[in-house]
Amino acid sequence: MRRFASVFCAFLIFFSCFLYNTTNTLASESPFALYAKSAVLMDGKNQRILFGKNENEKLPMASTTKIMTCLYALEQGNLSDIVTFSENASAAPKVHLGARAGDRFLLSDLLYALMLESYNDAAIAVAEHISGSVESFCEEMTQQARNYGCYHTSFETPNGLDSKNHYTTSSDLAILTCHALQNKQFRSIIREPSYSIKELNSGRLYSLSNKDAFLTSFPDAIGVKTGYTSGAGYCFVGAVEKEDRLLISVVLGSGWYPNRSWKWKDTKKLMEYGLEEFEPRTVSLSGELPARLPVIDGQTSSCRLSVPDSVTLLAGKEEEITCVTDLPALLDAPIEKGETLGTVSLYTGKKLYRTWPVTAQNAVQKIDYKYCLKKLLERLLLSSNQGII
Repeated sequence: MRRFASVFCAFLIFFSCFLYNTTNTLASESPFALYAKSAVLMDGKNQRILFGKNENEKLPMASTTKIMTCLYALEQGNLSDIVTFSENASAAPKVHLGARAGDRFLLSDLLYALMLESYNDAAIAVAEHISGSVESFCEEMTQQARNYGCYHTSFETPNGLDSKNHYTTSSDLAILTCHALQNKQFRSIIREPSYSIKELNSGRLYSLSNKDAFLTSFPDAIGVKTGYTSGAGYCFVGAVEKEDRLLISVVLGSGWYPNRSWKWKDTKKLMEYGLEEFEPRTVSLSGELPARLPVIDGQTSSCRLSVPDSVTLLAGKEEEITCVTDLPALLDAPIEKGETLGTVSLYTGKKLYRTWPVTAQNAVQKIDYKYCLKKLLERLLLSSNQGII
């Protein structure tokens, strides 16, 4: 019995070691083995999620908050505005610019301070300038996030310091970044390696250096923003633009101090996976549709159909993409121009990607008494003319 127990224990140890080594080997080769608590890789051109890990889990996001702070300031403010630091702004904790109450800066300069050095006092000064108070600014930012389709995001600070009702998801944060990267001024700010700004009262100069190491460590990187708090851990939003591809990655809770490098390792895995495994594919949406549909009781016998011609998306090399149409065989008059007649849906594998309406390209009136009388008179006139000839 003892001999059997010894052999059995030895077997368990061997099997455990085998599993450990196998798991480690797979983890080292797979982009899905990430340090981050939550992560996402998104096609930045259409917001399609290419990879997700707990992507809908609400988590603190530290200074990646400033992506939305900067975008909202660009949307609502004027870059030539002069921003005056309040006592509240000057009292913000490190990391900060160190400006004093009464100091004045161009809004454009403070947005560089916000995104390159991640200064917390700059975020508060910007928020107060745009909306009158931090509270109003955060409420407005949250509503704007809702307008973008981000329903699991709540802003309570403009700088990302830990707060009870301050959170997002990696999926929402990627969507916000999609919108931010459509803004040319935002793109210009985040790509600057360094920048100098000036306090307008004294002329005092501040030198800024971009803390986004991803910009210089990964080919075709264009940003975006780092973040760290004791509650959020290390966070990073990255973007890579290569030829006709725009990839956005988000990692939240990618380790805690002193594991500063984990967010870079996670981001590199996600981006390499996106570049190696996905390629642009153009799919015709109109190819499966008839050009017209017959109409019952219509003053014309058919109605032309209108649908987007094609769509381009990043797809896996072996990924199956199919179009499914939902249209009636016959239409009933009357039909208004632009009326939705059916749909065409695009599936990636078995998952619905998006649905588009199929609409009427022309109106079709229903046959009525006036129409019948008109046609009768036309026939009578035609017959009379033929008789004269």
